[in-house]
Amino acid sequence: MPGALEAMLPIGARPRQLSVRTLFLGLLLAAADDRAAHLSRAHGALVALPRSDRLRLGVVVDWSGTEHTLTYRQVEYTFSLVVGALEKQPPDGMASDALGSVLDALIEASVPEEVARATTSLAVDWSDQETFARPPADSVSPGADPEASWGHRSAGVAKEDLFFGYFLSAATMVADEGGPSVPELIRRITLSSCHVDPVVAFVPVLETMAASGVALGDVLCDSGYAHRRAEHWALPVRRAGGGLVMDLHPHDRGSRGTFGGAICFNGNLYCPATPKGLFDIEPLARGVGAEQAAAHDTRSAELARYKLGPISAEDDDGYHRVMCPAAAGKVRCPRRERSMTLSFDRPQISVPPDPAPRCCTSATLSVPPEVNAKTRQKHDYPSKSHRISYGRRTGVERSFATLKDPASTDVTRGWCRLMGLTAIALLLGCAVVVRNERVLDAFEQRRTDEARRAAAGLEPRTRRRRRRTTSDLIASAC
Repeated sequence: MPGALEAMLPIGARPRQLSVRTLFLGLLLAAADDRAAHLSRAHGALVALPRSDRLRLGVVVDWSGTEHTLTYRQVEYTFSLVVGALEKQPPDGMASDALGSVLDALIEASVPEEVARATTSLAVDWSDQETFARPPADSVSPGADPEASWGHRSAGVAKEDLFFGYFLSAATMVADEGGPSVPELIRRITLSSCHVDPVVAFVPVLETMAASGVALGDVLCDSGYAHRRAEHWALPVRRAGGGLVMDLHPHDRGSRGTFGGAICFNGNLYCPATPKGLFDIEPLARGVGAEQAAAHDTRSAELARYKLGPISAEDDDGYHRVMCPAAAGKVRCPRRERSMTLSFDRPQISVPPDPAPRCCTSATLSVPPEVNAKTRQKHDYPSKSHRISYGRRTGVERSFATLKDPASTDVTRGWCRLMGLTAIALLLGCAVVVRNERVLDAFEQRRTDEARRAAAGLEPRTRRRRRRTTSDLIASAC
């Protein structure tokens, strides 16, 4: 990566003392020391290295028999050349292909190969990234950061807040279903202006990732992604090889017409004779008891019996085939004589639709990609298997929490005083690398501790929940 980027920079009359490789090392050292992302901090980190390292990296060079130490102006000049080579002309609020390649290579270098092979699942989300510049006083002047714009961010439960800056999108590694635990490393990021849809801006990042040979497995996302038009999110992610596990927006839930007589409901096709009461099922609310959860899961399992089950994967054109639930042996139906020989523990359709639709008369049904294009996903929504699988999505929220942790990288406003999408994205890439290294160290330390306790015959360490009741608060106040 540094060599290719070095070749993109203009050549002056005199060779530059500071190479791109050394510049990024200084930025990483400053971030690792929990310093603000200022170029002066990177310069200070480089000149503070041992003399042997300074000579090796070109921080100190021989100019006509005199030692010359790298100056801040040289750091600023080289960084401006890198930004100029990577920024998009004219700017449109999205990262250029060259900037995306640099960020991908930089962050991928922080993911060990054995860890990268341990999982193919990714949790994706976006967050706010404020710029240091203040918004312009009027709509005519460009402002100090002309690529930044106003955006919305969550400010608590059912609240939203305005901020001026960019959207930071990230994809975090999470464990595969039934697979071993993995360190939650950020695998890809991109930065986009707030007037650009962050979902649309992140799709090319996943497509480039898949084209580079990285297999896409489960892609976990919230309803902010699922509610987008299918051609803006669901269809390209499936085409890239990803299996969607997402929370459906309330506007996308419920019945959405029919196909071949089958009912389109929550991303699946169901028998037209499905009891209507089963279509009232909603996602399980937070904090419900075990009995309510068990009853909810029982209803979800009952609804799954009436689903037209897939019998083939999607072909290159996005088509797949499904089978009638009676032909698949999940329900008893008079229109399928063989199904009536099944045991009575299966539900029976007493009144088949008349006249019989195509889903009842055909052995299989070919489903085009436009059917349930937005809502089709890996697990039935909102079943127990979906709830457990979707629970892994919180890994990306923890990623943003560690990036914005005041005790470490703290990439909140004021952390970076440079303006422009490209400059901020490069410094964010360095912060992500440092954050990944810390997560790796903590993961290895935890695994070593667990192995030590297992060798000593001790129980695994569990998290202590400190909980104070109302009685404790009253007693302490008396």
